[in-house]
Amino acid sequence: MLVLFATPGLFAQQASPYVPLQHWTMPYVEQLIASGVLADPTPLTRPIRQADLVRALEAADTARASGRVRAMIRLLLAELRPRARAPQYRVDADAGLAAATYPFRDPLEQGRGVPPRPYGASRMFGSVGAQLQLQLGPGIAVMHLYEDSRLRYDTDWYDTRRNGLRAAEAYLAGQWRYAEVFFGILDRNWGPSSVQGLLLSDNPYNLDHLAIRFGVPAVQLQAVVTQLDTRTDASGAPVNAYMLQHRFYVRPRGRWTFSLWEGSVWSGVGRQAEPWFLNVLNIGYLVGSYGNGNVNSFLGFDLERRGSVTLFGQIMLDDKIWEGPQPGQPESYKPASYGFTVGAKGGVGSQATAWTVFYTQVANLTYRNEDNLQVPLFHGLPTGRNFADYDQATAKLSILARPGLLVEPELTLVRQGEGDPHLLHPTVPEYPTTPTLFQGVMERTYRIALGGSWQRHRFGLSGSGGVHFVQNAGHVQGATATHWVGTLGVTYRIRYEHTLE
Repeated sequence: MLVLFATPGLFAQQASPYVPLQHWTMPYVEQLIASGVLADPTPLTRPIRQADLVRALEAADTARASGRVRAMIRLLLAELRPRARAPQYRVDADAGLAAATYPFRDPLEQGRGVPPRPYGASRMFGSVGAQLQLQLGPGIAVMHLYEDSRLRYDTDWYDTRRNGLRAAEAYLAGQWRYAEVFFGILDRNWGPSSVQGLLLSDNPYNLDHLAIRFGVPAVQLQAVVTQLDTRTDASGAPVNAYMLQHRFYVRPRGRWTFSLWEGSVWSGVGRQAEPWFLNVLNIGYLVGSYGNGNVNSFLGFDLERRGSVTLFGQIMLDDKIWEGPQPGQPESYKPASYGFTVGAKGGVGSQATAWTVFYTQVANLTYRNEDNLQVPLFHGLPTGRNFADYDQATAKLSILARPGLLVEPELTLVRQGEGDPHLLHPTVPEYPTTPTLFQGVMERTYRIALGGSWQRHRFGLSGSGGVHFVQNAGHVQGATATHWVGTLGVTYRIRYEHTLE
């Protein structure tokens, strides 16, 4: 990735690209943050600007760290520091080969959803990618294209041609000391970095969006707006849909970081992205009755307390919860819609080992709405979690066995009901028989797995293997199944960067 020189003065003057969530460096970065070696440059926010990450790595506290940790920091800095003076351009290319028993991004997608995602057949996948970055003063341009044959079998990939060509990142951004304006494609996650955000995450492929950030690092106003799926109503008329999220982000001196945010989804025949929703200083819920009215609102709160044990959490509520029951309106008594996460992470001993535990729950109707065309879906994928009507408990270790070699054992339990974000919202007469959580027969999946990655010079090796023990498989009472799931891939990378004359 393209970065600036490591001097504070230049960082203040020049723009910086973001380190993508899927970049090979990020598992190592998250391990160093969880173990306490590295101060998180942007808690509750991913991705991280590369310049901010370089500064954090240079300031890392290695007094109690092992030689493996110090060597890993040097490897990361060798990748992230610039080799040419800005303004500059950079070209990256990579080619990879992988074998996997499933085509999805997350092995826990298998056996879930409507219709259930199958446990796939073993296949070989190939990929090739190229990325161009231009950095000119406060401006940054990034275009990252790749062809991956895995996408042809991934049911989440919405391309109707079913080829594997995708733009992973494609954006223009202007960055100044107190503000940023961004437009394009970039995976984002609002909330604890250990789990996908509840309303904004990396789940939707190729989410084109406009983003605005204003403020100093300690206090910021942030906004993201995007167009959602255009679908048709009963008369066949196209219904436009949009989503806006506002966030008030606070990171005072000390251990705490928190953010208060809201989301608004509005739709209608001929409806547009009205300016009163785009006002970052306004409150979307209050303007929900403007224009055509009929807005689906969400309210959320994120929290993190840093320490030897870092605590984190996130909660999201649907508008019907805080409005409360309304006399004479039976729809106000529908099952509650919400989602939340609680967890902790920390380091062990010489900080070459980090641990993370979390519990998360998403209610049955969380991403559904009385207006079935007014839901946060982008090309069929929720903008937050890919599933609803479930809970999950995960415990994970990240062990830096040697510089470049990360080993990650994992234990996970997922309990999944028969609810799904793509189902129609229940009618008022169905409310009394609609459960808040675990509709129908609950399926349980116990996952025992070992994953990891090894980076050496231009080569990267990554993969995971595990066993899924499934009870009530396929939501059939008493049915059981055992599945081996795994993936293994190798990647070769090259890069070139030079000053723009």
